[in-house]
Order: sequence, then structure tokens, then C-alpha cells
Amino acid sequence: QVQLVESGGGLVQAGGSLRLSCAASGNSFSTTTMGWYRQTPGNEREMVATISSGDNTYYADSVKGRFTISRDNAKNTVYLQMNSLKPEDTAVYYCRHYRGNSWGRGTQVTVSS
Repeated sequence: QVQLVESGGGLVQAGGSLRLSCAASGNSFSTTTMGWYRQTPGNEREMVATISSGDNTYYADSVKGRFTISRDNAKNTVYLQMNSLKPEDTAVYYCRHYRGNSWGRGTQVTVSS
């Protein structure tokens, strides 16, 4: 079972930035797609961004141009750089390891207006 640990969440004002990190256990990280998802109370978890093993990236329309996903295979870590944050970005953000079908426990991001 792959273990994922997210970090970097917090409280930020609108227009600010945060960088989320997700560290993965195991030795399959470099061969899998990784993703960031987010969820707000009463709503389904939604995809924010994904990055393939070949560094192909995909973004939800709502975050294009503001968020950047990246990975460091040497550190088994995937990142989400979030700029120009908006109050509607407030959510719990989760990391997903596709090959291991694993999720992290999430990190809270709160954007104040």
C-alpha cells in the first residue's frame, strides 16, 4: 500500500500563493500518474491537476493559468503551486497515486476574501 502525505496547506488572503507537497512511499512513483484533487463539504471530490510519468500535465479549467503541478522523482514528491488564489479555491486538497490507487489524508486550504 502506497502511503501519501500532503503538506503546505493553510490560510491565505485572496491573490496570495501556496505550494502543496505530497510525498509518496514505495518505488513506483516515477512510473505513475499523480494527481491533486479537492473537495468541499457536501460536494464530490474534483480533479484539479494531473501529471503523467512523462510529465504531461492536465488542469481543470477553473485553475488553468493559476496552478502548476510538478514532480520530483528523486524525492518521490509531487507539488502543486497555487497562485492568484481565490476564495472559491478553499477546500481540502488530496494527493492521488494512480498506480497504487492510493489517496493522502488531505490538507486544508482556506482563502479569505
